[in-house]
Amino acid sequence: MRHRIAVVGGGPAGLTFARVLHRHGHSVTVLERDPTPAARPPGGTLDLHEGTGQLALDKAGLLAEFQELARPEGQAMRILDTDGTVLRDWRPRPGDRAHPEIDRGQLRDLLLGPLDVRWGRGVTQVVPGTRDGALIHFADGRQEAFDLVVGADGAWSRVRPAVSPVRPHYTGVTSVETSVDDIDTRHPDLARLVGDGSVAVYGVNRNLVAQRNSGGHVKVYATLRAPLDWHTELDLTDVEAVRSSLLALFDGWAAPVLDLLRHGTAFASRPLHVLSVSPTWPHVPGVTLLGDAAHLMPPLGVGANLAMLDGAELAESLAVGPEDLDKTVRAFEERMWARAARWATIATAGLERLVSPDPAQALALFDEVQPS
Repeated sequence: MRHRIAVVGGGPAGLTFARVLHRHGHSVTVLERDPTPAARPPGGTLDLHEGTGQLALDKAGLLAEFQELARPEGQAMRILDTDGTVLRDWRPRPGDRAHPEIDRGQLRDLLLGPLDVRWGRGVTQVVPGTRDGALIHFADGRQEAFDLVVGADGAWSRVRPAVSPVRPHYTGVTSVETSVDDIDTRHPDLARLVGDGSVAVYGVNRNLVAQRNSGGHVKVYATLRAPLDWHTELDLTDVEAVRSSLLALFDGWAAPVLDLLRHGTAFASRPLHVLSVSPTWPHVPGVTLLGDAAHLMPPLGVGANLAMLDGAELAESLAVGPEDLDKTVRAFEERMWARAARWATIATAGLERLVSPDPAQALALFDEVQPS
């Protein structure tokens, strides 16, 4: 018997889940609220780790294609003091593929492949336990039932309420994102500052990180401890007003570092929310969660990797496991919860050290996790 399976969300978790099922010859319905793949910017770059994200791609049969697209040189990391002094300048060895970078858009296109995605299908609610299975309610008023609905729809999941009333809470840390385009030709000094990978500067309760993407595009993140409504009196569409506000917050930092903000083209506020470090819920037949929908944690290079591994492992279990769908999903959830709780604890502690009253905490964390 082939089960009717739907995954809500066309991000890394949902697409990995669908791609692994597809590799095993199982059909799956992918539901994505965006009307097209190009409806909004795909986001920055991701470092995919050997034991998680790369393992998931291997399970999907896509590891070789990923390695052709990935940028191992993007693993490079430089840390500066606020006065511009270089404190650390780490570069990967030749052949080091522990966690190479790939643009989110490239990863999405790689995962999409032959998948049949229903674009523009916004989900408003999932009701488990109906006569026909779990019932999905769509924004256009239509409904459709499935034997299993997998919520891979991110931090503000519309599927999560079917299994848990828990909602994300604010960490007290906000990241303001901007971009510098065509950096190598337009801003060669900044290009040298960023290098092949990332440059980070840590101050008191704030930091500034720039990360190279492909095509001369650099993402810049100004992260600080602030109230959730810190920008209430600031029009985020007023680029110059936001720039001036950020430059005041980072006043006294080295001029080359502040140039990352001076040359930013637009700004977006990204308040960091998380779920409990013990992400569990009473098992609900016919519905489960993956990735940020299940275990949202601070963005320290872990979330997307775990999300993809979640998707790959659940898909593999469903493809080769017993016909008892509920038993298979329940066993997967228990494995996912244990792994996610361990990493959520690590990521939460890491955020406290990266945005700390003592900037030396961030440097110490780098020394603990970075290979010598």
